Amino acid sequence: MNARVLRTELRRSAAPWGGVLILGASLAVFCLIDGIWWQGATGWTAQWTSMALWTRSLLGFWWPLVVGLGALYGLRDSRSRMSELLMTTPRPAWRRAALPAGAMAFALAVGFGLLVLVGGVQVVLGGTTYLPLGWLPISLVAMLALVAGAVFGMGVARALPFALTPPALVVAVLMTAGLLLRPNAEGERPSSRAPNLLAQLSPVTAEPRELLLTLSGSAHLGQTLWLLGLLGTGFALLVAATRRARLLAVVPVLAGAALALLVLPAQPRDTYVVDRAGAALVCDGPVCVTTANRHRLPALAPSGKEALRVLRDALGDKAPASVREDTSLRALGAHRRLSDDVLLVDFDETLMGDADGTRLTRVLVSQGLAPNCSGHNSREGGGLGDIAAQSLAASWALGDTRIEPLEPREADQYARTAWERADAAWEKLTALPPAEQRAWIAELRAAAISCAPGDPFAALLGEAAR
Repeated sequence: MNARVLRTELRRSAAPWGGVLILGASLAVFCLIDGIWWQGATGWTAQWTSMALWTRSLLGFWWPLVVGLGALYGLRDSRSRMSELLMTTPRPAWRRAALPAGAMAFALAVGFGLLVLVGGVQVVLGGTTYLPLGWLPISLVAMLALVAGAVFGMGVARALPFALTPPALVVAVLMTAGLLLRPNAEGERPSSRAPNLLAQLSPVTAEPRELLLTLSGSAHLGQTLWLLGLLGTGFALLVAATRRARLLAVVPVLAGAALALLVLPAQPRDTYVVDRAGAALVCDGPVCVTTANRHRLPALAPSGKEALRVLRDALGDKAPASVREDTSLRALGAHRRLSDDVLLVDFDETLMGDADGTRLTRVLVSQGLAPNCSGHNSREGGGLGDIAAQSLAASWALGDTRIEPLEPREADQYARTAWERADAAWEKLTALPPAEQRAWIAELRAAAISCAPGDPFAALLGEAAR
């Protein structure tokens, strides 16, 4: 198959529509919908690994459609009633099959490659300086999955040339992928309610929720073996002309699945692993961030040092001595691992967002005085009571004459009640002598760090004693 013949096939067939579907539909999802893929440190254009995982997660939608599109393309000869005529030509069957399969594979690879290119350009423009190599196999396996799925669909349609074959394949693949990927949010790493080994036979990845998590090498290898087997079976079905040949065509996919199950990790902790190079700390004095976020250090360092100074004035020798990015993994809704002597920074937090300068200093001071136990981000929400308590504590430490909200005050009844309690606590706090004010703040901080349940204003209002 030379380039001229391939160009003719691409120009005169429906193969390019597969690439158009992948590129156009994916960009429509990412760019026209303001979803969680734009938010936090794991946004699809924030880092290379998260970009690769986000683009691959869309295979949950596109992989079944690509299999169906391949099946529809594979019905071309039977619909035109040319199958018997083509079998009488002297060209080998594998060469006849290679042309449509190659055209479809080329179109899908280009479409997905352009999607990754768009994401990569935005990652670079976003200012990140960390370029791990681990993102590349994530995208390459996704590309292989699209090609293998399409060729498999073509092969099945050639073996079962019926009008219902494409929609039946779409439904079967969609249901199978859905069963394998039912999410389980109880662990620190993404996992499925299905056994982990079986779940990894789907090329779809979970939406990234932790910046430092990536797929392990054994996961890449096992999925590659399985997908190559699927590709081999699809091509063998395209070539097969007898019933025996069609039966033998299932050998590659069975062999690929068997080898994959020997290689794939058995536990989620071995499937999604920490990028140790990205997790290494880079410091400017007492302010440290991960290597993955080192581009944030120039903006964070001056604000972090100023926040530490303010906290020393407020807490004395009990103040934290350093600012460090939080690298611990936790399940959704689980408590953060807080410490007395370290001010933890999580760039996924809603309050961090694009904060800089004095705004960033205020946020850091609030985290140093009243850190929130649970995450305040797009996935976990956040307690309004925590925000109000943090606003009060930061305003007190920075010498404000009234509470400066870290977030705009909402107008609903729950928000009004929370802010009314904060205002009452502020009046009571500022009426006390300085020594007692420090004691109140120390109690608030101790309760926050211990993740004690209850109203964050209880210590300030004296309700804990009653």
